[in-house]
Amino acid sequence: MQHTVLIIDDEKKICSLLARIIELEGFKVFQAGTGKEGLKILANNEIYVVISDVKLPDINGVELVKEIKKIRPYAEVINLTAFGTIADGVMAIRNGAFDYITKGDDNDKIIPLVYKALDKAKLQYRVSELETKVVKKYSFSGILGQSKAIQEAINLSQKVAATDTTVLLLGETGTGKEVFAQAIHYESLRKLKPFVAVNCSGFNHELLESELFGHKAGAFTGAIKDKKGLLEEANEGTIFLDEIGEMNLDLQAKLLRVLENQTFIKVGDTQTSKVNVRIIAATNRDLKLEAEAGKFRLDLYYRLSVFSIELPSLSQRKSDILLLARHYLKEFANKVNRPGFKMDDDFEELLLKHSWKGNIRELKNVMERVVILADGPLLSANLLPYEFHATEVATEGDMMKLENVEKHHIDKILKYTGGNKTEAARLLGIGLTTLYRKIEN
Repeated sequence: MQHTVLIIDDEKKICSLLARIIELEGFKVFQAGTGKEGLKILANNEIYVVISDVKLPDINGVELVKEIKKIRPYAEVINLTAFGTIADGVMAIRNGAFDYITKGDDNDKIIPLVYKALDKAKLQYRVSELETKVVKKYSFSGILGQSKAIQEAINLSQKVAATDTTVLLLGETGTGKEVFAQAIHYESLRKLKPFVAVNCSGFNHELLESELFGHKAGAFTGAIKDKKGLLEEANEGTIFLDEIGEMNLDLQAKLLRVLENQTFIKVGDTQTSKVNVRIIAATNRDLKLEAEAGKFRLDLYYRLSVFSIELPSLSQRKSDILLLARHYLKEFANKVNRPGFKMDDDFEELLLKHSWKGNIRELKNVMERVVILADGPLLSANLLPYEFHATEVATEGDMMKLENVEKHHIDKILKYTGGNKTEAARLLGIGLTTLYRKIEN
C-alpha cells in the first residue's frame, strides 16, 4: 500500500524538491501552495502525514494544524519554519502537531521524521477502523427482526442510548438482553469506553462483591494484593448487570449507592472510591413483586427502572422466526464451509409451531445442531430434536382416547426417525415386535 503525504508550502521550488525526496522513499505526495488548497486536498484524500510551512499566504501554519485535525484527526502534522520560535513550537504541539522543525535543520531529519509520523498515523487509523467495526457489529443495525414487537423495543432502546439514563431490560431468558445492552452502549457517547458484562447469578455473595467493587490486600484469605473491581474496569463506560434479581440484599445496598452518587467502598477498604459508569441491568423476574416479597430492595428497583424495556419472546414475534433461522443457518454453514443449506416446508412448519421457551438462544442452538447433522443441502424435519415433533397434538376429541394418544405418539416418533422402526422402538422403550403389533392395530 502506497502511503500519502501532503506538503503545503507557497515556495514552489522548495515544495517540489521536498516532494521529490519523499517520493523516492515510495510515498505518494500531494502539493499545495496555500492552507485553503491543502484543506481541500485533505477533504478528498486519506492523508497520513502533512508537512506544512508556518508562513503561508492565507493562514499561519501553526493555526492550520487545528483545521487539519478537524478534517483528518489521525493525520500527523510536521510544521516547518524558516525562523523558529519557542512560542510557535509550543503552540504547534498544543494544537496537535507531531513536530516543529526549522528549515535548514530538516535535511537529515525530515525522512526519519516522516516515517515516525507515519507509524503513529497508521496506528491511529487502524484503531479507528477497529472501533468503527466494533460499533457497527454491536449497533442496533445488527439486531434482526421486522416484527412490530422487536421494532418497538429497538426504537425505545435507540432513544435512551443517547442519554446517560440507567436502563432495566426485562424479558424471558434468551431474548437477547445482553445484545440490547451492547447496542445501547455502542450507540451512546460512551461507545469508545469499556463495556463490561457480569452475570450476577454466576458468583456467590462474597465473590460477586469482590468482583464488582474490588478489594484491598488482606481483606480476606487469598487476597494477596489490591484488586480493581469491574465497576472501576468500566469507568467512563457501561457495566451490564445480568440476572440482577439474583443479587444479595447487602450488595443491592452498595449498588444503590453507586447509582445515587457514583461512589463505593472496596472490600477491606475504609476509603471511598469514585467512578463514572452507566448501569444497564437485566432480569427475567418481576422485580416489583420480588420487592413486595422482601427479596429485592424497592428503592433499588425504582432506581434501576427509570427506563424499562420489555424484550419480546419469540412467541410474540413469530414473523421473525424464519428470518432468524435463515440467518443462523447461514452463519453456522459458513463456519463449517458448507454453504447452500435450505429448509424444506415441513422443517419450517415445525419451527413456526414450536414454543421456543429458550427463545433466540434456543433457536441458535437448534440451527447449529442441524448443520452438524445434515447430510445434504436440504434440511428435513427429522433433523429437528424430538420435542419439535411432540408439539403437534391431536384434536381434543381424539386425545380423550388412550389408543389414539398412543398411535399419535408412535407416528411422531416414526416421523422423527425417518421411518426407522428399530430406532423408534429404542426411543419408545419397547421391543421391535411390540412396535409392529401396535402399528398394525
